[in-house]
Amino acid sequence: MACGCSIGWSPTMTRTPEAGEDTNLKTGMPRLRLRGDAPKPGRSTILPLAIGEIPAGLAEVAAAAGFSGAAGEAVRVSAPGFPDLVLAGAGMDAWERAGGSAMALLDAAPPVLAGPARRIALDLRGLPPRAAIAVATGAALRGWTPPIRRQAPVPKRLRLILHVAEPENLAEDVLAMQGVLAGVGFCRTLVAEPANILTPRRFAARLRALQDDGVTVEVMGVGALRAAGAGALLAVGRASAHPPCLVILRWPGTTGDERLVLVGKGMTFDTGGISIKPAAGMQDMRADMAGAAACAGAVLALARRRSPAPVTAVLALAENMPGRDAWRPGDVIRTLSGRSVETIDTDAEGRMVLADALAWAVRHEHPAALVDLVTLTGSIVTALGHHRAGMFGTDAPLLAHVGGAGEATGDAVWHMPIGAAHEEALKSDIADLRQCASGRLQPDACHAAAFLRHFAEGIPWVHLDIAGVETREEADWRGPAGPTGFGVRLLAALAAARFEDPHRA
Repeated sequence: MACGCSIGWSPTMTRTPEAGEDTNLKTGMPRLRLRGDAPKPGRSTILPLAIGEIPAGLAEVAAAAGFSGAAGEAVRVSAPGFPDLVLAGAGMDAWERAGGSAMALLDAAPPVLAGPARRIALDLRGLPPRAAIAVATGAALRGWTPPIRRQAPVPKRLRLILHVAEPENLAEDVLAMQGVLAGVGFCRTLVAEPANILTPRRFAARLRALQDDGVTVEVMGVGALRAAGAGALLAVGRASAHPPCLVILRWPGTTGDERLVLVGKGMTFDTGGISIKPAAGMQDMRADMAGAAACAGAVLALARRRSPAPVTAVLALAENMPGRDAWRPGDVIRTLSGRSVETIDTDAEGRMVLADALAWAVRHEHPAALVDLVTLTGSIVTALGHHRAGMFGTDAPLLAHVGGAGEATGDAVWHMPIGAAHEEALKSDIADLRQCASGRLQPDACHAAAFLRHFAEGIPWVHLDIAGVETREEADWRGPAGPTGFGVRLLAALAAARFEDPHRA
C-alpha cells in the first residue's frame, strides 16, 4: 500500500529523520551475562532462598536480620567475603518476586560498597533452571531504567551477572528471557516519553528499529489514510499539528497463514479534544499510547526469540487536540469499515481510532484471531482498580487462552460482559452507531467493548481495556514507578501457547 506523502516512511522508502527523532531501539533493561563460576567476593550479590533452605553458614546472619525466606522478604547483610549480600525470600515458589524484591532493596538503600553498585551478581547456582530464570527476570524488570532528560550525570547501565551451575543448559532460556525483557523495556521506554518527544511521527520512527530484528514496518500517512477511508482516525487527529498515521508491524513466523493480529491504541497525547479534560492529571495522558507500545513490545519479544508464530500489530497513532478543525460532538463520521458513527464525546477517541485499526486489520491481514489493547475507559478502573485489566470478547477458547496467559505472566485480566443492554445504548437515529452513551454513571467500558465488537466483523476477538494498569504510581518489586509494560508478556505467552504449534488442536 502506498505511503502518504505528508508523513511516514516504508521499507522501500528512505527519509532523513527530522530534528528530535530517535530511531534507535532503547529498552532501558539491564545487561545480562551468564557465568558458571561463583560470584566475586566484594561485589553486591543477590542470593535467593526458599523457606527452609537457608545455608548453615548464613543461618546466624539470617536469624539476626529476621530473615526466614518468606515470599517478598529481602534483607541486606554482610557475610564473610560478601560485605553487601542481599538475601531474597521466595517463599515456596515466588522466585520472580524474590529477584524483584532484592533489586528494590538495592535500589532504595544507599550502596554499602564504595561507589555506585552498577554490577550486581545473582547467585543462582543452587536453583533449578525455571527458578533461576524467574529470579533473573524479576531482578531485570525491577532494574529497568526510564529515559532520563536532566543535566545531572546519567548512571551507567546496570549489569546483572547470572552465576549458574551449568550455563550451557540455560543459554537458550536466557536468550528467550532477554527477548521478552527487551519487549517490556521497549514498551516501558516508549510510554515514559513525554508527548513533545514522542509525537505520532516520532513514535513511528522509533518503530523503524524493529526492522533490524526481521520485522517489516509499514507506515500509512494522511494521504494513504484518506485513500483507505479511515475517517475516524483522521477525524481524531486532524486538529493536531502532528498528523495521525497507522503503523503495521509484521513478523513472518514459519507456521503458515494462521496469523495473530494485535491492535493497539497509540494516542501520544489526549486532551479530550473539544470535550476537554480537567487540567488536574492531564499530564498523565502522555501514557495514552500504552496499548500500541505493548503491541510493539510483544512483536519485538517474539522476533528476538525467533517465534514461529506469524504476528501482525496494527497501531493507530494520533494526538487528540482542540483547534479550529477539531472534530465535534454531534459530528457523523464515516469509518474505514463503511459504518457511520454519531459522535457524542470527543474524549471517547480511543474507540474511534481502534474502529479503523480493527477494520484495516480484518480487511488486509485476514487474522485467525484479533486482540486489541487500549487505555480506554475510566469505568474499568472504577470496576477493577489498578490490579487487573478488563477483558471482553467473542470467542471462548481465545478468552481462555488470554486469561491463562495473563495469570501465568502476572498481566492479570478479568472477564467482563457485553450484554444486550450495552448494544441497545449505542443505537443512533442518524448513524449506524452512537460512539458512546451520554449521562452519568454509565457502564462505559462495556459500551466501548460493544462498539468495538462491530469492527471485529465476527473474527475471534478479545478486547483488553488496560486503563489503570499501564502505569504504577509507586515502585514495588515488579518495577519502578511509571510504565509497567503491561500486556507485552501476556501477548508473547498467548502467541506461544496458541499459535506457535502448527499441529495444535
